[in-house]
Amino acid sequence: MKNKQKRLHILVSNDDGIDAPGIYALVAELKKIADVTVVAPDEQRSAVGHAITMNYPLRVRKFFKNGKFFGYGVDGTPADSVKIGVRTILKEKPDLLISGINHGSNTAINIIYSGTVSAATEGTILGIPSIAVSLTTYDKPDFRFAAKLSRKLAELLFKNGLPKDTLLNVNVPPLKEKAIRGIRITKQGKSRWDDTFDVRRDPNNKEYYWLTGKMDVLDTAEDTDLIAIFNKYVSITPIQFDLTNYKALNKLKEWNLERLFSKKKPNREKSR
Repeated sequence: MKNKQKRLHILVSNDDGIDAPGIYALVAELKKIADVTVVAPDEQRSAVGHAITMNYPLRVRKFFKNGKFFGYGVDGTPADSVKIGVRTILKEKPDLLISGINHGSNTAINIIYSGTVSAATEGTILGIPSIAVSLTTYDKPDFRFAAKLSRKLAELLFKNGLPKDTLLNVNVPPLKEKAIRGIRITKQGKSRWDDTFDVRRDPNNKEYYWLTGKMDVLDTAEDTDLIAIFNKYVSITPIQFDLTNYKALNKLKEWNLERLFSKKKPNREKSR
């Protein structure tokens, strides 16, 4: 008699909060192939990057959706949620971690700010193959295709694995499945935010500031995540958390930086 193959176990998190429709669509699809545990922020935590909570205790509560247990809500960041999920809530490390489905794009410079990507990064740091998934719209979303794609990608990742210290950042155009032209393996695009702050006043006439701005695209190459989405392709980018600029290492060595730390010999009185 053959041993029954162990069922896949997937940890799911996000940065839009445990009650977000994107995470619900993702979990519903993943349950077709795996046991799923949800550990996510208890409310919206977008654009918090890889922040973790150190100065006050975290609280975790069971979250129910439509009268059924759905997962665990954490009053912390996406990275907090993954940490506490793996280290405390789960009895053993999951086979995969998927963060999403984010409501909005996580391409180019947004990767740095993204809580969605940071949840997946934390999973990678903990040695779990991880994926971040985003639907690139801020309008009314339809998560069905992104959820189905996530399920298929999870199966493929479980079969093939990922290089060490690497996660997949997936961005899906907000289109009907038949309108999407395919999938492109991409690199992180180059962009920057042209930030401005609107100065406003509250009902008590006190001044406050509201961040706004627009993104400037600096690289229009076909193989970047931004342009793939613009051309109606799903973008899949392998990313890592090693931020070293290896091209700059030898250049910096030419600066002779040791001179900044020259030690002077102490003055010694001549013996009489």
